[in-house]
Amino acid sequence: MQDHSDSSAGGDQSDASEDRVLLILAIDHRNSLERDLYGLNAPPTPPQAARINADKVIVYQALLDASAQLPRSVRPGILIDEQYGAGVAELAAATKGIVNLSMPIEASGQKWFHFAYGDDWKRHAEFFASDQVKILVRDNPDLDRDLREQQAERVAQVSAWAAAGKRSLIIELLVPPSDEDNYQDKDDQVRYDDSLRPKHVVAVIEYLQDRGVDPAIWKLEGLDAPEDAVTILQAARRGGRHAHCIVLGRHAPHDQVDHWLEVAAPIPGWIGFAIGRSIWWDPLHAHLHHHTTAGETRRRICGAYLDFATYYLKMKEGAAADRKPGFW
Repeated sequence: MQDHSDSSAGGDQSDASEDRVLLILAIDHRNSLERDLYGLNAPPTPPQAARINADKVIVYQALLDASAQLPRSVRPGILIDEQYGAGVAELAAATKGIVNLSMPIEASGQKWFHFAYGDDWKRHAEFFASDQVKILVRDNPDLDRDLREQQAERVAQVSAWAAAGKRSLIIELLVPPSDEDNYQDKDDQVRYDDSLRPKHVVAVIEYLQDRGVDPAIWKLEGLDAPEDAVTILQAARRGGRHAHCIVLGRHAPHDQVDHWLEVAAPIPGWIGFAIGRSIWWDPLHAHLHHHTTAGETRRRICGAYLDFATYYLKMKEGAAADRKPGFW
């Protein structure tokens, strides 16, 4: 196959670490999308796979519609997989300077990070002219020590490859509660998010850094307190690192995501978001069940993305206007 990457389009560290706002529309979901949205319990048939591909094109078209309404200081982005989004990735790569392209290399639906294409992962990661390569990592300090070490070793391989090729790496870090965290119900979710998860995130970031993992961007679950967002950013930049952070959506309700954006946006070093299901799930579900046309679905996704983008920029710009020296 023809290699579509080149040294200028590979997303070097200096470009990825800009302080420009990066607002990513994430639709790299695979296993969970097949199961939860399309109701599949077996590998998709060719027509089913074609439908998933077509719906991901609608999401990309909605992002293009929205990008024309964003200020030039904002980088709209698409996070999309090779399995169902290779065509979108080709289109995004051809629009350099308009849409930022991120692509995952992890196998979907795994508890621990494994490569989607096994030992052939580098060829796949280098094929598309992506701006960032993304890895999803699930970790918690209380999980099995040996499995944590094995995962960190695999992630460090990618980090070293990215640094050697001046490529930008995003680590999407999920820190679910362990058995020791005594998580049992919805109330415990609130307790965990407020008091335990921020400390665990710092511990996991430092653990991975100590094992050679140094992404340009940490994609992180939202935080309820500004002081936690500051502490986590400091961990990401420990030892003089120049990493940035962005907020992920976790399929949370609109008002919850707004709160997370309100917390992160004013803090220099938090440079944007990567939100997926909170934007496109309901519109695609309605389209799948023939309640809306493709055009209506595209407009709904565009509007939902712009709602979050507008709110993020409002929080960021308002804080910048009010900020005094030494504010953070």
